[in-house]
Amino acid sequence: MSWVTVGVVLALGGLVAAGIAAITTGWLPPLGRDRVLRPRLWGYGALVSALGFGVFAFLGPFRGPDIRMAPYVLSGTAVFLVGSALQMAARRPGRPATPPAS
Repeated sequence: MSWVTVGVVLALGGLVAAGIAAITTGWLPPLGRDRVLRPRLWGYGALVSALGFGVFAFLGPFRGPDIRMAPYVLSGTAVFLVGSALQMAARRPGRPATPPAS
């Protein structure tokens, strides 16, 4: 197993662990913690991003040139972008719990 593969597996494992910790306990990694307003949404985004990047990496560049894998690689990229969008949405405030009085 090459060092690049080991690095990608460790990075994906760390992202999955951070996502699970954010969903279950609300804990976030220190980098960017002050900007995230909804940690559970960030955790779901982290899990989706890890899934998408894993599909992309292990069916794309690590597998080798195989045109039959192109739909999976493109869908992995799309899933990664959806997860990133969820993580960006976690930085915005959610809807208010009660509607404003008018």
